[in-house]
Amino acid sequence: MATHRKPRQRSLGGGKARTAATIALAGAATATAFDGTGYAEPQLSTAQVKAKVDKLYEEAEVATEKYNGAKEKAGKAAERLGTLQDEAARKEERLNSAREALGSIAASQYRSGGLDPALQLALSDDPDQYLEGAALAERAGDRQASAVERVRQQLREIEQLRGAAHVELASLKSRQAELKRHKKTINGKLDAARQLLGRLSEKERAQAVGAGDSGDRASRSSDRDLTQLPSSGSVAAPNSRAATAVSYAYAKLGSPYVWGATGPDAFDCSGLTQAAYRAAGIALPRTTYAQINAGSRVSRSELAPGDLVFFYSGISHVGIYVGNGQMIHAPNPSAPVRLAPIDEMPFAGATRVA
Repeated sequence: MATHRKPRQRSLGGGKARTAATIALAGAATATAFDGTGYAEPQLSTAQVKAKVDKLYEEAEVATEKYNGAKEKAGKAAERLGTLQDEAARKEERLNSAREALGSIAASQYRSGGLDPALQLALSDDPDQYLEGAALAERAGDRQASAVERVRQQLREIEQLRGAAHVELASLKSRQAELKRHKKTINGKLDAARQLLGRLSEKERAQAVGAGDSGDRASRSSDRDLTQLPSSGSVAAPNSRAATAVSYAYAKLGSPYVWGATGPDAFDCSGLTQAAYRAAGIALPRTTYAQINAGSRVSRSELAPGDLVFFYSGISHVGIYVGNGQMIHAPNPSAPVRLAPIDEMPFAGATRVA
């Protein structure tokens, strides 16, 4: 009888096994690199961190301006919805009065021994049934026909208002969902920037956010400006409204940057310029994309205090020009409202509002 033997197993020390183990280990190393455990990422220089953080802040500001625009549109949609609802409520009150008048006529006819079919229809709780059978109103008397026609028209108007309100409600919900998406993007970018900065020492972090020696000089310069605020009459601006906007911006030096904020104690970039011109009696749009079209365009060589200066190809940042190649702007969460040269970012255009 033949002996049945188990298949011979290859040693784990074989070439194929070694290859498989190598691949497995390489895969594990790759996986741990992605999930943040195991091998550490290459050490970034302060300059590399600064470049990455600046890019994240720029992307966060793009998302912030989109958030601001969506918020503005959501507010308008909510306002329109409220107006439609108020108008529908007023028309329903008038409808109820008209139906009460028809009820009085119906009661009179009932006492006299009959109820006109048109009145029965007008007093129905089913508007669709009423509208389908509105032709019956033609058989009513002149007074009754006029009353029934008023009810019919009011029902139609109310249904139109309800339809419009439904559209506005859908628009509002869409804007709210858009707000949520932009908010998630903004927070993600800012969290990534904070994590990068957290890798640096305090001195390196100060250099990365522009708060080193040059930042100290800018801070001292801002302190001098804060103690010598120009009056609206002494600012070299084209007119008193531009001068008032510049004075407002000077008064807000040192205020924190908070995305979505429009003052009075914190600002994002377009929130600061909007607040500055609001103080001068001029209503600017909320976003950088709209603000650049809020006045007349001026060239860089024509800049005067009070002009709005815009940066990046996507028009995602704005400051208020104050003269001598300087602007006041709300930079990002790592820096408060401050004076800065307009050369520190890619210049995209300028607008004279006042």
